[in-house]
Formats: sequence, C-alpha cells, structure tokens
Amino acid sequence: MVQARGLLELTRPGNAVAAGALTGIGAFVASASADELPLVAAAVAATVFATAAGNAINDYFDRDIDRINAPERPIPSGAVSPRGALGFSALLFALAAGCALLLPPLALGIAVVNLLLLVAYTKFFKGTPGAGNALVAGLGGSTFLFGGATVGNPEPTVVLALLAAVSTLAREIIKDVEDVDGDREEGLSTLPVVVGEHRALVLALALLVVAALASPLPYLLDMLGLSYLVVVAPAVAVMLYAGYEGFDDPTAGQGHLKYGMFLAILSFVVGRATLVFSI
Repeated sequence: MVQARGLLELTRPGNAVAAGALTGIGAFVASASADELPLVAAAVAATVFATAAGNAINDYFDRDIDRINAPERPIPSGAVSPRGALGFSALLFALAAGCALLLPPLALGIAVVNLLLLVAYTKFFKGTPGAGNALVAGLGGSTFLFGGATVGNPEPTVVLALLAAVSTLAREIIKDVEDVDGDREEGLSTLPVVVGEHRALVLALALLVVAALASPLPYLLDMLGLSYLVVVAPAVAVMLYAGYEGFDDPTAGQGHLKYGMFLAILSFVVGRATLVFSI
C-alpha cells in the first residue's frame, strides 16, 4: 500500500491530469466533432501517461538533488526504490506510446517527439541554463497543439500553445530560483545559478509581460469570443502579480502563477464555448 501510494505520487497526478485536460481543450478549440471523441480520448490518455512517465523518470534522475530540495519525495523518503521508479516510468511510457499509435500521423509525430524529449530532459537538458526551462515550456504548450492535430486542425491552437509556453517558461524560471540552493549543491548550472537570482526573476517577469500584451490575440484573430477577454483579464493580473511577488517569495510567486495559468486556460474554454453556442 505504501509503495502504491509512492508510485502514484511519483506521477504527480494533478499535473498529469491537468496536461491531459490541456490536450482536450486544444481539441475543443480546434472544433472537435462528436465522431472524433474516441481519438480525443486516446490523445488525452496519451498525454496523461506521458506526463506521468516524465514526472517519474525526472524523480529517478533527481533523486540525489531531491534529498536536499524535496526529501519528502517518494524516492528520497524510501517509499519507492530508484529501480521501481524507473520500471514504473517505462510502463507509463509504453502505455502512452500505445495510445499515441491510434492517432493521425501529425499527432503521432508530435507524441513521438515529446516522448523522446521527456526521456532526454532530466538526463541531458535539466541544469543547462535556460535550455531545460525552454524544453519544459515547449512541452507544456504543445499539449494544445497535440489536441488540435488529433482532430486534423492544429492551426487554431498555435497561438494558445505559444502563450502557454511563454507563461510556463516564466514559471519554470521562478521554480529554479526557488530550488537554487539544492541546485548549487549538486553543481547544476541553472539560469539563476549562472546569471543570478534577481536577473532570472527579471526575465521571468518580462516574459509574463510579453504574454500579457499578446493575450488579446486569440480574440483579435477571431479564434475565441469576447468572453475570453473577460476571463483572461483577471488571469493576466494574477500572473503579473505572481511574477512581481517572486522577487520576495519565489515559492508563493510560482504557486500563484500556477493559479493564474489555470484561470487563463479556463478563459480559452469559455471563449471557444461562446463561439460554439452563438452559431
């Protein structure tokens, strides 16, 4: 029972389910039809399994760092063995690949690239100044694109993917500032370690400003209805505040930024629903 709970915790189920929801939202924004729902379900499942697998293998490679930054995580706490975590991750990757094989060629291609990047992230990119952050941001944004590609209409999701990627990049930088002590101890050259915490936070805030300025684009391009602007406005305000808050408290800043991003995602759903039900 303890190990089962530890394996579940390895996947960070909240993040995995949230990533799957983003794929579903991408398909919804791309005008998925009722006939395409089985494909969308397969894409959502592939995203959940792949995200869970990526989280598990990340904990496997990060087990030494987590003894400093997060000793309560399943591996350093002893709830799961490193070997068990690696095997569980392999199983989840296999399940993700199986679901992806049911999808159209473009969606399958996105899935294959993302699976490879998830495996490579911690081993080769994490700790590389900016590169690891950009990779995680790209993977996060690509979930919208993956949903659109699943129903053969990726174009409407491109702007949403870019907005999500920029916001995620800002949050990843703030999270690195939060973990800077453990990363220095392990000799990782993360962005805050290389350029300094203050400069890294300035960059994160600048990225959030860019995302805020670009946020009206989905409405201006007739991709989402007016209700999108109504909901995204407070989301932008929360995200900008979170970026500012990160200078004093990176933990609170990245936490509030996460809430702002969820509200922004809700604005995509509301904005698309406005167009659907007004037709």
